[in-house]
Amino acid sequence: MIYRASILAIFFLFIVSVTNTQTSTDKPDPEEILVLRGPYLQSGTTRSMIIKWKTSKPVSSRVLYGTHSDNLNKSIEDSAKVVDHEIRISGLKEHTKYYYAVGTENKMLIEDDPSYYFITSAKQDLEEVVHIWAIGDLGTGDREPEKVREAYMKFRGDHHTDVWLMLGDIAYYSGKDEEFQKGIFSDTYKYMMRNTVIWPTPGNHDMRSADSQTESGPYYDVFTVPTKGEAGGEPSGTEAYYSFNYGDIHFISMDSEDSPRQVFGDMAKWLEKDLQMDDHKWKIVFFHHPPYTKGTHNSDMDLDSRGRMKEMRENFLPLLEAYGVDLVLSGHSHIYERSYLLKGHYGYSEDFDPDTMILQYDNEKKKNKSAFFKKEDNYGTVYIVCGVSGSRPAVGTCDHPAMAVCKGNYHGSVSIEIRDNLLLGVFVDESGKTKDSFTITKEFSKRAN
Repeated sequence: MIYRASILAIFFLFIVSVTNTQTSTDKPDPEEILVLRGPYLQSGTTRSMIIKWKTSKPVSSRVLYGTHSDNLNKSIEDSAKVVDHEIRISGLKEHTKYYYAVGTENKMLIEDDPSYYFITSAKQDLEEVVHIWAIGDLGTGDREPEKVREAYMKFRGDHHTDVWLMLGDIAYYSGKDEEFQKGIFSDTYKYMMRNTVIWPTPGNHDMRSADSQTESGPYYDVFTVPTKGEAGGEPSGTEAYYSFNYGDIHFISMDSEDSPRQVFGDMAKWLEKDLQMDDHKWKIVFFHHPPYTKGTHNSDMDLDSRGRMKEMRENFLPLLEAYGVDLVLSGHSHIYERSYLLKGHYGYSEDFDPDTMILQYDNEKKKNKSAFFKKEDNYGTVYIVCGVSGSRPAVGTCDHPAMAVCKGNYHGSVSIEIRDNLLLGVFVDESGKTKDSFTITKEFSKRAN
């Protein structure tokens, strides 16, 4: 009995020892530094790029970079110990691919991975196709945005996405930091954001924890956008609204939620000056609240969204159309809608006159739904609502007369390709099927040398 008891005691001590050893091994190293967010790319220009990331404890910042993945021969360091890291790399070559790694002054945290790269913006004389991806109301942080992203990546194939637009409501439901973490910094966009610049516009949910007048809150902490015209366009002096160029395309992000929307307000004054100074072939504007929609929101109802859709339609559309804006992208209404080529509709749907407000130049059909032609004297605009890249779609009445297409049963996103005088837009649903497509063909006079 004594021998048996001794054997059992030794066996028990062995089990306890092994258990304790395993438990000790599984405990996190208190000295370990984790990358909790990113890295991700911001404010890309022809000559510079901003890389941001977040760590589990305050440490210094270091970026290695170079034009070959196995030879990151340049570096930038910042000795300040922070959790939220932001490094701006300058002096780069235009339209060039660079690989990078991030870490501290003493230790690299991410390295030896060729999927970490960025491509600087192209100048105005670019002859290649520009690939643009637009997603709206994406910040649910569940399976649906992942399916939308997978469908788009399959649709685009091997082409790199040059411009990535987020149309607002990036963090549901209150725009808190942890909701941004769930909405865009989880696995859904992790691969894409390490090599594709994000260009955001604020939505109503994003602004519940932020303030555009003071540029404070999680939205303004997460994103860094150009305010001094460093990416092209007129300096806005605020991160609430801004513009940037890529190739022969001028992009404008407006704050339809939290900045004053008066005709003579600061945003309107800046917008007109920006449009006056621009000479790019294509102009694309994006903001959250759609001027026309009959989905989960109704642009005919003055009280819907506290009048923001009406104010954007009445106060800004005349300006956008007068300066030849080609495409306006919005979210907010959880539906996909796409208009005819329009000009001059700033009122309610009952005031819409198809004979004068739908522009047509193909001399075949009075209401061409998908192939639009713009001449030198034609300042028509196509309007898209895509609020279904994460939020659940809903049909609504789906009967706004300005809309040529309305799809209320699908999650999805918008793919846009532009080369020279041709724009191709496609709505791709979560299964990868094309649910809408359209083209805009433009006639240009020769640009003076």
